[in-house]
Amino acid sequence: MVNNLRNTAWYCLKIEKIQEQLRTSSKGLNNNQIDSARNEFGYNEFEKTKKKTLIVRFLEQFKSFMIIILIIAAVVSGIIGIVEGESFIDSLIILGVVILNAVIGVVQEAKAEESLEALEKMSAPQCKVIRDGIQQIIPSRELVPGDLVVLDTGDSVPADLRLTESINLKIQESALTGESVPVEKDAHLIFENEIPLGDRRNMAFSAGTVTYGRGKGIVVAAGMQTEVGKIAEMIQSVPDTTTPLQRKLNDLGKGLGIISLVACVIIFIIGILYGKDLMEMFMTAVSLAVAAIPEGLPAIATVVLAVGVQRLAKKKAIVRTLPSVEVLGCTTVICSDKTGTLTQNKMTVTHVFSNQSTLDFSNDLNITKEQSKLFEIAILCNDTKLIKDGTMLGDPTETALVDAGLRISLDKNTLEQKYPRKEEIPFDSERKLMTTVHARDNNYEVYTKGALDELLACCETILLNGEIVSLTTQHLEVIKQANREMAQNALRVLAMAYKNLQDIPEKRDIKNLETELTFVGMLGMIDPPRPEVKDAVKICRDAGIKPVMITGDHKITAEAIAKSLGILQENHRAITGSELDMMQEEELMKNIDDIDVYARVSPENKVRIVKAFQQKQQIVAMTGDGVNDAPALKLADIGTAMGITGTDVSKQASDIILTDDNFATIVTAVGEGRRIYNNIIKAIHFLLATNIGEILLLFVAVLLNWATPLMPIHILMINLVTDSLPALALSVDPADKDIMKQKPSNANQKILNKAFVTRILIQGAMMSALSLIAFRIGCQTSVAVGQTMAFGTLALSQLVHIFNVRSEKRSAFRGMFTNKYLWGAIMLSAGIVLAILEIPVLHSFFQVSTLTGIQWLIVIGLSSTPLPLVELTKLIRRFIKK
Repeated sequence: MVNNLRNTAWYCLKIEKIQEQLRTSSKGLNNNQIDSARNEFGYNEFEKTKKKTLIVRFLEQFKSFMIIILIIAAVVSGIIGIVEGESFIDSLIILGVVILNAVIGVVQEAKAEESLEALEKMSAPQCKVIRDGIQQIIPSRELVPGDLVVLDTGDSVPADLRLTESINLKIQESALTGESVPVEKDAHLIFENEIPLGDRRNMAFSAGTVTYGRGKGIVVAAGMQTEVGKIAEMIQSVPDTTTPLQRKLNDLGKGLGIISLVACVIIFIIGILYGKDLMEMFMTAVSLAVAAIPEGLPAIATVVLAVGVQRLAKKKAIVRTLPSVEVLGCTTVICSDKTGTLTQNKMTVTHVFSNQSTLDFSNDLNITKEQSKLFEIAILCNDTKLIKDGTMLGDPTETALVDAGLRISLDKNTLEQKYPRKEEIPFDSERKLMTTVHARDNNYEVYTKGALDELLACCETILLNGEIVSLTTQHLEVIKQANREMAQNALRVLAMAYKNLQDIPEKRDIKNLETELTFVGMLGMIDPPRPEVKDAVKICRDAGIKPVMITGDHKITAEAIAKSLGILQENHRAITGSELDMMQEEELMKNIDDIDVYARVSPENKVRIVKAFQQKQQIVAMTGDGVNDAPALKLADIGTAMGITGTDVSKQASDIILTDDNFATIVTAVGEGRRIYNNIIKAIHFLLATNIGEILLLFVAVLLNWATPLMPIHILMINLVTDSLPALALSVDPADKDIMKQKPSNANQKILNKAFVTRILIQGAMMSALSLIAFRIGCQTSVAVGQTMAFGTLALSQLVHIFNVRSEKRSAFRGMFTNKYLWGAIMLSAGIVLAILEIPVLHSFFQVSTLTGIQWLIVIGLSSTPLPLVELTKLIRRFIKK
């Protein structure tokens, strides 16, 4: 029975048929029916998934290959400390990094559960219901299919209802459908075919809010069977995605693990062939493994992302998950909601038609006498409440009229005091008109506003040049042409008319108010685009990012806004959710690059669009504010929720929240994400090049049967001091000026690609060679001096080399002083190295010797070599490219 309810097209059935199927009536259910329905359907609430224990969540964080490698490195480092009587510092630091990352992961795990909890909060805690012929208030969780619910203005819809009665009923369903204006409901409608969710005007859906009128409806779905419940299921079924950097770091960990293992085996075998001690060679191989692992990389990546989070917060983008920061830098598609993100989320009058001509009201506020009359009608024939602080309460369309009046100094409260309302005929969906009567100049005036065709049917005259003349066929043609032009620009049009009265008619004659009217004009309104979005869209195009509009609004509105912003390009298409449903997967994949706008879409449509882009190896950022957006937000590589208009559900399902609900902020965040991503890659480049230097230094020494050039304590100090501190300072490196003119980073390209590996091998070999030279020169005095010179050369050459990795193409001398934190890290690291080498009390602990002046000059000379060498290669590459 449950599945039958879910699959039934209630909007296609007559009320009598629904009452028969759900065993209910105009008196509602009785107690026996309620108990039976509860046993069958349960409560009107969302199912809770079984929560993982804290221990399970914590252990799941150790699945990453890099984390496993780090744990092995920590164990190996500990063994070295035990066997050789050295410090455990390296081992403890590695374990600390691993545990810190696990804790962060546990905190982020709660996203899906919070999404469902937020969905529950959206349900009305109480509702009005008729049971056994008596109206009563009950907790909404106790509703069952068949219950008869009463709706009044301000009520939240507690379940999915098939309306049985609707009196001027309007329901705001933007959180579910994405449509920007409240939907006019009509209980008497019956549809013959399947239609989109937003067009089911004889239905009311859970999470909607009644903004106008009243009605009644039979509960046809409750809890997980509602449209919102379906979305809750979708959120649960959407798999957690890994970010490009997470995938790359995991691949990097595997690569380093294999390299370490191979290098250790080779070193061990070579040592044994040279006849060296078995335990000595094991310890040497283990030291090599520790040198190969960049222990600080996960911590540095975390800190770099955390710094990026703070910077983005200042730019009105709150990041909920650290890894999502770097995904911004790889974004290739931005799927944006329309209302409030691309537009201002405020219906605004932009065009005025009167005196047989149209005025662009967004640029020209100089109005004529006829236009002044038009605005007076619009403001007085209006139920919006204007509060003293400027706040307006009412239907979005009517508040737009009042707001337009304020722009030309026509205050609603002042006008109502001057011309008080004496009678009215409320708006209803059949007449499509609203009429009020106002006392004016010892007489009365009738003001009517509504749909053009219905209003013209009530008009006999027209106001032209201050005079009332007969409404002719020529007048009608001009009026209707102006209306068509406004409609083509996706404007919502309201027409205004009036007439004079000597006396207010009797109640029985009140319908005669809407006859013999004088046509005054029309007002066209729209939720206009944000002025800054057009430039942001252009930046996206320059940056190689495809902007796409996905909205629940009507196609004509979506097309008009998309064209004005540059989203809908020439020869590209706009399609509806129904058209998308008819597309086979192969057809969608073939055409998706040419589709820029999706209108009247369902939550399932949005998920399908995101999946299709991801199947084409695109990195998708998705924006949204409603419940209907949540599954797509969770699936997207970057789910971006609105901070002002966004529901709790959309925020909890997202990775980033925009505090200003602005598309331009997403583009700004992408630029910041690119900077962060580039800086993480710089840090990886630097750390791997220096670690390669350490590996080759040890490898070559064993290969040539030399003494060990570095002690374990030396490797530890280099990894923690001259590696990690400068790499960390790269996190605040400024972005390239042309960063948003570059193509997005290839999210599917591995970090260890051919070009990258070649660079780090050459640079690592360079630092290894310089250290080996220092070692051999020092060994002429003693092995201890050789090790000291090798340690000093490798440590200081890394500090010089940091400038080389700041840009693969640009000279290191350009912008050398733009990062004060990098200079601070270099000076601190250099100070620690100098202290170790120059302070006698530290010599025994760090196993170094005192160097002479000549030896120091050799160390400094060799350490400075990486900068000119790499600069020379950059110069040669630039020359070849030209």
